[in-house]
Amino acid sequence: MLQSINTILSKIDGMVWGIPLMVLILAGGIYLTIRMGLLQIRKLPLALKWMVKNEEDGHGEVSSFGALCTALSATIGTGNIVGVATAICAGGPGALFWMEIAAFFGMATKYAEGLLAVKYRVVDENNHSLGGPFYYIEKGMGKNWKWLAKLFAFFGICVGLFGIGTFSQVNGIASAVNNFFDPANQMTVVIPGIGTYSWTVVIASLILSICVALVLIGGIKRIANVSQVVVPFMAVIYFVICIALVICNIKSVPSAVVTIIDGAFNPAAVTGGVAGSIIVAMQNGIARGIFSNEAGLGSAPIAAAAARTNEPVRQGLVSMTGTFIDTIIICSITGIAIVLTGAYDMGLEGVAVTTKAFQLGLPFPDGVASFILMLCLVFFAFTTILGWDYYSERCLEYLTNGKKKCIKAYRWVYILCVFIGPYMTVSAVWTIADIFNGLMAIPNLIALVALSGVVAKETKDYLDRIKKKEID
Repeated sequence: MLQSINTILSKIDGMVWGIPLMVLILAGGIYLTIRMGLLQIRKLPLALKWMVKNEEDGHGEVSSFGALCTALSATIGTGNIVGVATAICAGGPGALFWMEIAAFFGMATKYAEGLLAVKYRVVDENNHSLGGPFYYIEKGMGKNWKWLAKLFAFFGICVGLFGIGTFSQVNGIASAVNNFFDPANQMTVVIPGIGTYSWTVVIASLILSICVALVLIGGIKRIANVSQVVVPFMAVIYFVICIALVICNIKSVPSAVVTIIDGAFNPAAVTGGVAGSIIVAMQNGIARGIFSNEAGLGSAPIAAAAARTNEPVRQGLVSMTGTFIDTIIICSITGIAIVLTGAYDMGLEGVAVTTKAFQLGLPFPDGVASFILMLCLVFFAFTTILGWDYYSERCLEYLTNGKKKCIKAYRWVYILCVFIGPYMTVSAVWTIADIFNGLMAIPNLIALVALSGVVAKETKDYLDRIKKKEID
């Protein structure tokens, strides 16, 4: 039965994440990059500066940094640890190269998303902000396109419930906890109608569900407060550990880079034909890259719309740094660690691949390396769960015109999905996530291309004002 379901899901995934969508994502990013004049290179230093410098007297619910951390809380998760490993195992080392290419152009996409989110958002008298693709589709493209906005919001809810937000994150957490505390599955319990699972999985799902429920009750401000503490702290720790791994194996780095580049253009030479073709490497790299940094997906602008700012361009630049941090930095060092240790070619799956890379590459006992990775994964995935509840709640708020009863009921359904996440198979979890990611991206990418003229005009006007020293 499970095999049949996985087969059906794989066929749907192949149709959604086929060549047309990959072309649409890359072409959209390339088009915006050209139209913005390589903005992601020219203005990256300014974006990084504004990332931590909040705007005074801006309208919105949280600081620009808080909005960025909320967005990063949803992006820095299992995609950086498990997703990279899954992409490399399925598409070969070359998948990492295509992940980085997609991320580079995705920075321009993320910039446009953040800009449009602030420009077309709605802020009520209580400073409650609501914005994102559904509003810039409806208000920017016109009411005749409201159906497309609703379609995006529907897919956004599905991604939250069945994709990035719950199943894949909780599954990653449970796998990491189980691999560390009970790798041989000696402490098991039979769950009628579901199967036999380690007690560590059951306990982890219970604790996680309770912690998620306690935070979600507080809404965006509590999510942002938690994210501003946890995300930077864990990102720095993970980055330092990965850099330490690379330094300890510095002699293997050049050959790893060559393997990645060769794998991007000649996968069979590196994998012995397992990866299949360049298309497979591209498909896995781009799909997992989008899963990780969410550029083009339309999720991050929902958080950007809550930022206390009056300048759409400024928030667009801040939003752009999210893709840079998530993929160009964190995914890159994860992928290099996996390739240089050869962990991708040992018949392992999911988090076990990255765990093996840490064990082989770090000068620590295996138990210490596993514990460090488990801790990072748990916190990353936890904040991603919080961030995606916020995203999907805002999508539901748009669809229901802000009916509070629907939103409260949805939170409990979301918590239920968090609870059952560990009992989904790894392949099914990632396939479901990929499908909904792709479906969510399509309406957003259409809007970004249609409104690219607005983005270009806003950008030019703002940069002209900087040159004239009308603004700092």
